[in-house]
Amino acid sequence: MKKTEWPIRWDLLLRYRLIEIVALWEGRLTTNHICHGFGIGRQQASKDINTYLRELAPGNLVYDRHLKGYIPAPDFQPVVTRGEPEEYLELACRHQSLSDCFENLDIGLPDSCVVRAPCGQASPEVTRAVITACRQKRKLEARYLTLENPDGETLVLEPHTLVMTGQGWHVRAWNDRRQGFGDYRLSRLTGQVRVARDKSRHREEHDERWNRMISLKVQPAAGLDAASRRLVCADYGIEDTPLEVRCREAMAPWLLPMLGLPSGGREGDIDNCQLELSNADALPAWMKAPDRRETSATQADTV
Repeated sequence: MKKTEWPIRWDLLLRYRLIEIVALWEGRLTTNHICHGFGIGRQQASKDINTYLRELAPGNLVYDRHLKGYIPAPDFQPVVTRGEPEEYLELACRHQSLSDCFENLDIGLPDSCVVRAPCGQASPEVTRAVITACRQKRKLEARYLTLENPDGETLVLEPHTLVMTGQGWHVRAWNDRRQGFGDYRLSRLTGQVRVARDKSRHREEHDERWNRMISLKVQPAAGLDAASRRLVCADYGIEDTPLEVRCREAMAPWLLPMLGLPSGGREGDIDNCQLELSNADALPAWMKAPDRRETSATQADTV
């Protein structure tokens, strides 16, 4: 696609993504997928497919008269997706979630189920204030609750990014009182959350741990037998070398437990680990410290 043709309208981009995902992972795309998915007519759906093939990805799809639909070409290359199976699974999960709310919603995707752990929910008023402060780069005044101080303390935060950790939504922000960046649960912001008129002085570009990328290499745990190691490799897509996982340094304490690894990089913290780090030295020193008060910028603020 020509550079001058970007950006694509949001509604078109969603339809183009559906075209790629369904064609690649189901092997057959029809106008019905788009019609039912977006509530548009067959003529518009046909136009979307033709525009996708003409302007975005010429030759990506081939019409099969026997299947009466489009199939991915042998040299198919994703343009508006990453070409990863997770995208199809996420689409199926979103479809199931919507179907639970709206009757007769059907675009032909298989049933699916998402297991969700309960997590605190922030009020719309709090969420709107945080989003506004992030977007306008302004300070945020609110009371914040912690286990150490369940009545809360009044903080002045300078937020820059919303973060979903799998345990709820957080905001990455500078804390004027602690003079450092940290992660703050939206569900623990309370009281009269107010967007101040003052502009933030500490922004995303000043958050060193946020901007520093680290590369963690994971491999099957040494204690596994050969058959178990092969199974773990298949589960995580590990081939001949350890799997490289890149993340922001500030997010490493959240990522490691998702992989079943100890968040402090110490062996024995989690029983029956399937994976282990082959480059534990890549973890920053503040995560390895026995006293880990230094990690309060990431975790203690969210407990």
